[in-house]
Amino acid sequence: MPDTVQGLPFCLLLCADLKNERTLYCCLRFRENYLMDAVEILNKLVYETRKEEGCLQYDLVEDTDKKGVFFIAELWRSAEHHRQHNVSEHLLEFRRLAAPLLEDAVQVYSGYKTF
Repeated sequence: MPDTVQGLPFCLLLCADLKNERTLYCCLRFRENYLMDAVEILNKLVYETRKEEGCLQYDLVEDTDKKGVFFIAELWRSAEHHRQHNVSEHLLEFRRLAAPLLEDAVQVYSGYKTF
């Protein structure tokens, strides 16, 4: 007999929770002459964001082959938590400071985990 929670198989509840979580991948490309400034504001963004309610993962990755390219891997408990993040003071400040340092527009990919 499978484990149950509130009469439902535990695995079904786990899958339902995964569908509510919001996953995002952001790609940022900074101008090479601004990399030190970029790293400083990125680190502050990551530090502040990880304190937010609903933030399950917020990792900064630097591309090993392309100088100035960074990825942010985000996992939020829900779309609502992500919406709250989008209007947070530290994200708005990051956007303001990052805008003149960026080479291109930020690319954002989002979705829900399917498997």
